[in-house]
Amino acid sequence: MVMFLFLVVALAVVVGAVTLAVVGGGDNAPLPEAAPERLQDSLPPDRPVSRADVDRLRFPLAARGYRMADVDDALGRLAAELAERDVRIAELESALAGARAAVHRSLDKPAPHPEDDQR
Repeated sequence: MVMFLFLVVALAVVVGAVTLAVVGGGDNAPLPEAAPERLQDSLPPDRPVSRADVDRLRFPLAARGYRMADVDDALGRLAAELAERDVRIAELESALAGARAAVHRSLDKPAPHPEDDQR
C-alpha cells in the first residue's frame, strides 16, 4: 500500500512539473506560438507548370492532414492549366484534321491532262 501511494505521489509530481514547464515554467511565460507551416515551393506563376514542378510539390502538414487552402490553390492552378492545354490540343487536332482533309481532297482530284490544254 505504501508503495502504491508513493507511485501516485511521484506521478502527480511528474505531471505537475511537465505542466509547469509547458504552460508557464522557465521565464514565467508560456511557450511561444509556432508559426504555421506554409507551402514553400509553390507552382511557378511566370511559366506553365511542368512535370518536375508537380513532382517537387510538397504540402506542409497541418493538425488534421494538409492545409486545405494550399491544396485547393495548387489543384485549381493545375486544373486551369490542364483546361488550357485541352483547348489547345483540340485546336491543333482540328487544324490537323482540316489539313489532312485538304490533302485528301487534292489527291482525289484528277490531274489535268496536257492533251486537254492543246485542243
